[in-house]
Amino acid sequence: MPEDVFKALADPTRRRILDELAERDGQSLFEICARLATKHGLGLSRQAISQHLAVLEAAELVRSRRQGRYKFHDLNTAPLERIVARWLKPPEEETGP
Repeated sequence: MPEDVFKALADPTRRRILDELAERDGQSLFEICARLATKHGLGLSRQAISQHLAVLEAAELVRSRRQGRYKFHDLNTAPLERIVARWLKPPEEETGP
């Protein structure tokens, strides 16, 4: 599982998609494309963004839900939280000087 997360995070376009979802959850593919184009100057096709979203979904970093004809995408931070928990100790577990 962490390997999929690291692979998904390795691409700068996918990290920008996650940034956009962190700023505003529940976006459609069209909205994500528009935000990437206007804020980051990325003129990628909807198909290219859709493929990036598929990688993020496979890594469980993005969840999709359908409402009528539309598909909305939400950020899922659980895989990141598992990675943090694996390597970082909470402050109460750290030992003193």
